[in-house]
Amino acid sequence: MTCLLYTHPACLEHDTGPGHPERRARLEAILRALDAPRFQALIRREAPRADDGLLRLVHTDDHIETVFAGIPKQGHAWLDPDTVVSPGSGEAARRAAGAVCDAIDAVLGKEAQSAFCAVRPPGHHAEPRRAMGFCLFNNVAIAARHAINLGLERVAIVDFDVHHGNGTQAAFEREPRVLYCSTHQYPWYPGTGAETETGVGNIVSVPLPAGTDGPAFRKAVEDRILPALARFRPQLLLVSAGFDAHRLDPLGMLELEEEDYRWITRRLLDFEVPVVSALEGGYHLQALAASVAAHVETLLRS
Repeated sequence: MTCLLYTHPACLEHDTGPGHPERRARLEAILRALDAPRFQALIRREAPRADDGLLRLVHTDDHIETVFAGIPKQGHAWLDPDTVVSPGSGEAARRAAGAVCDAIDAVLGKEAQSAFCAVRPPGHHAEPRRAMGFCLFNNVAIAARHAINLGLERVAIVDFDVHHGNGTQAAFEREPRVLYCSTHQYPWYPGTGAETETGVGNIVSVPLPAGTDGPAFRKAVEDRILPALARFRPQLLLVSAGFDAHRLDPLGMLELEEEDYRWITRRLLDFEVPVVSALEGGYHLQALAASVAAHVETLLRS
C-alpha cells in the first residue's frame, strides 16, 4: 500500500516550555522511529500551510483572531491553563492543519491509499470557538469539512486517544455526513464523551473505565465502532491517532499495547477506503514511538 508521511520542521518550533507533556521531543521520537529502514517506502511530503479559509471551515473568525493575537513575540503565553503558545506556534498550527487537508487531496486523487500526519500541535480538543487541551485548531475536523466540500457525502472519524475529542464532536454533532466514533477513558479530561451523547445519530461514544486492557478495548471496538462504520459506509476514514491509551502513558490509565494500535489500524483498513491519520496525544516517548511505528507500518504494509 502506498502511504504518505506528512510533517514539517515548523511543528518542532511550537515550544510549550519546560515540563509540558506536549513537547517537541514527542515529534522527534516519532520521526526517529520512522527513519528506520522498514519505512523507506513511505512517501515523505512537507506539510503546506493552511490559510484562514481552511481554518474557517470549522472555527469562527473570533477564534482564529484570538489564537493568533495570543501568540507572543518572545517567551510563552497561555490560551488556557493547559495550552501554551510561543512565537513558533502559529506557523506550526497552520502546517498541522494544512498537512491533513493536503493528505485528503492526495488520497482522494489516488496518489496514495493512506497517509499519516506527524504534526503538532494536536487538534481534537479545539472547539469551533475555543482552544483547549494543548490544541489550537482542530486539524482532523478541518480536514473532514474539507472532504465534504470536495463532494464526499460520508466521512467517518475514528478517535482512539485516551481523551474524548470534545472539539471534533462539537464541530459535527449536527452534521449527518460525518460519523464521529471515539474510544476514551471515562470519566476523564475533558469530561465529555458519555454514551448518551449521540448527536443526530452520528456520534458513537465508547467510554472505557480506567484499567481497560487490550482485549476489552478490542471487544468494545468490535461491538460498537466497527458495526457503526459498516452501517455508515464511509467514503473516507480519518483517524485522530492518540497513543496515550498505552499502559505506560503518564496522562491516562488505560492498558493498551503497541499491538492493539496495529490491530485497530488493520480493522479500519478492512473497510477498503482511503485512510488519513493525524497525530493527537501520546506522552511516553518510547511507547509513543513504538505505537506510531506499529500504526504506520500497518498503513504501509497492508
